[in-house]
Amino acid sequence: MAFDYGLPAELFIAKRKVGTRPRLISRRFMTAAEAIRFAVEDFPAIRALDPWMKVGNERFDGEDIRRLYEIHNFPLQRRIN
Repeated sequence: MAFDYGLPAELFIAKRKVGTRPRLISRRFMTAAEAIRFAVEDFPAIRALDPWMKVGNERFDGEDIRRLYEIHNFPLQRRIN
């Protein structure tokens, strides 16, 4: 399946507080590539918060986001650590 990194995307994170229901936080990105790079490079602790991303009508979990980042045709330059 081909993935269109140029589509708009929304990244969701469930923020948990002790004794309360998780609060869902979202952030919109102009492209899925930007959302993926943010999740992997700028906010690596996001993996512990059970993130998911919506692109069009499709939903991608944290592992999907990581795989999309690691694919050889990821369109943005990766940060070298």
